Amino acid sequence: MAPKGKVYRGSVKDFPGFNASQDADALYNAMKGFGSDKDAILDLITSRSNKQRVEICQAYKSQYGKDLIADLKYELTGKFERLIVSLMRPPAYSDAKEIKDAIAGIGTDEKCLIEILASRTNQEIHDLVAAYKDAYERDLEADIVGDTSGHFKKMLVVLLQGAREEDDVVSEDLVEQDAKDLLEAGEQKWGTDEAQFIFILGRRSKQHLRMVFDEYLKISGKPIERSIRGELSGDFEKLMLAVVKCVRSTAEYFAERLYKAMKGLGTRDNTLIRIMVSRSEIDMLDIREVFRTKYEKSLHNMIKEDTSGEYKKALLKLCGGDDDAAGEFFPEAAQVAYRMWELSAVAKVELRGTVQPADNFNDDGDAQVLRKAMKGLGTDEGAIIEVLTQRSNAQRQQILKAYKAHYGRDLMADLKSELSGSLAKLILGLMLTPAQYDAKQLRKAVEGAGTDESTLIEIMATRNNQEIAAINEAYQQAYHKSLEDDLSSDTSGHFKRILVSLALGNRDEGPENLAQAQEDAKVVAETLKLADVASNDSSDSLETRFLSILCTRSYPHLRRVFQEFIKMTNHDVEHAIRKRMSGDVRDAFVAIVRSVKNKPAFFADKLYKSMKGAGTDERTLTRIMISRSEIDLLNIRGEFIDLFDKSLHHMIEKDTSGDYRKALLALCGGDD
Repeated sequence: MAPKGKVYRGSVKDFPGFNASQDADALYNAMKGFGSDKDAILDLITSRSNKQRVEICQAYKSQYGKDLIADLKYELTGKFERLIVSLMRPPAYSDAKEIKDAIAGIGTDEKCLIEILASRTNQEIHDLVAAYKDAYERDLEADIVGDTSGHFKKMLVVLLQGAREEDDVVSEDLVEQDAKDLLEAGEQKWGTDEAQFIFILGRRSKQHLRMVFDEYLKISGKPIERSIRGELSGDFEKLMLAVVKCVRSTAEYFAERLYKAMKGLGTRDNTLIRIMVSRSEIDMLDIREVFRTKYEKSLHNMIKEDTSGEYKKALLKLCGGDDDAAGEFFPEAAQVAYRMWELSAVAKVELRGTVQPADNFNDDGDAQVLRKAMKGLGTDEGAIIEVLTQRSNAQRQQILKAYKAHYGRDLMADLKSELSGSLAKLILGLMLTPAQYDAKQLRKAVEGAGTDESTLIEIMATRNNQEIAAINEAYQQAYHKSLEDDLSSDTSGHFKRILVSLALGNRDEGPENLAQAQEDAKVVAETLKLADVASNDSSDSLETRFLSILCTRSYPHLRRVFQEFIKMTNHDVEHAIRKRMSGDVRDAFVAIVRSVKNKPAFFADKLYKSMKGAGTDERTLTRIMISRSEIDLLNIRGEFIDLFDKSLHHMIEKDTSGDYRKALLALCGGDD
């Protein structure tokens, strides 16, 4: 069933000892009389390959003079009927039916068109076009052209030609040229040259495009997906993103589609059925691997939780097994994870804030605007927000001095008396230097009853040596105590040791050392008690070395350590820490790992969690928006939309209100 020389990765195989005539009899008996034996039907049909099912249809017609698909439609109902009937059609005819349904009647199911045409091989596209013509006596391209428009239509027509290059011999010169052409067609052009995107993404081979995407990341500092989101829009944007995802990994694309079909309230059953049927004899094992690695749960488990009855039983049979063993990679998934660390090491990502120094800055003029906004009856919050969110922190410090010199008054005191609630906390936070602000947040986290461990972890695990040194100085100046002493007196055990180690600001700043990284990976593996690594050191000694590695090694070195850890154990270090540690110690180490992996993604995740669900964690939202606005908030915005398919701007707009929302949106700096 697999092409010659390739390992078969489907979950459904040819049934051994297959007999079409006997199976036709079994299905006839399962449907005759009053009611039908649904379990017998699903067991038989999900255990046969598509080729065998087609033979069963022919045998059924010969033996009983009846159409098996028509009988199945009559006997079964609902989602279960749709699934079983889809399994009986040859793949090309199944795709043809899905596309016909997607464009029939009022409205078009663009997501279905995108999924099928972005993911199929040249041969599958040719078979689909022929099947559509045979089944409906219509031309597929003409129907697509009649039902779609613009650049979306143009790209669909290109994909319908099934003419993607298939040569795996790649020219490095052409790779560089294509990456440059894509950059010039989008990011570096006023407007976008969509034709260039259509030509390159619609025609080049997958192997070639993977190298183009890597080159694009190197020369632009951002993944191609982010540029597509910024430059394109609507269904055309969704189609091009689907093409990119399928080029990178078709299995990952379908894993994501399956996850989105089942997450949240309600299930998108049409999508679930279409993917489970169409991929069951192609790459379902790969999809399962990616699914579990990416979502930390098995596809089997999610189907089990999200569906019911015979429908569930049939889907689970197509799934072909349960992979629930969190943190452990399959061989293929381990290779993907290993390459991910490699790519993160070579990518030259420019960190970019949303707040820049204002042009033609006039500190005295700004001081006058602020005084006028607070003088007399009522306060002009809009004017305060407009000035203070559009100035860099250094400029705000100059405004503080100018205000004092001009009016003999303390601007911070005036702002505190005029503003209130969340807006006051945000504006006053912006007026402190970054080190003063972090010191104040840390002080709040340790003073009074209870400790805010989450804030301690967020700040201490993500600041560099220079930032830590400045925080220590600001803390001593403001509170006449050392930060280290307060952390020591307010925390305990390994958590205290982690925080104190980070507070020293002694992280190495050099490059990776491969030999040392291999030794460090061994210590990490031994500490996490993975079955295939034996320990010769005492538990306490291992934990001390583990802590030292995570808290003092440079980021480039730690990337290599985590990569070597995958090679050594077949596990992901973050998953392993989550599984084998607990409480604040676990959370601190996970924050360090995630910060090393992708710091903007770490903050994007924290921002998302501060706003999702009922209620908003305004302290976290305010803290991150202030502290990252001049460092990497643009990068965080990019990661936010990559991770959650919605913009940070949109989520702030939906989740906050009034002047607080205005100020946050000003800091956010735009909608993606």
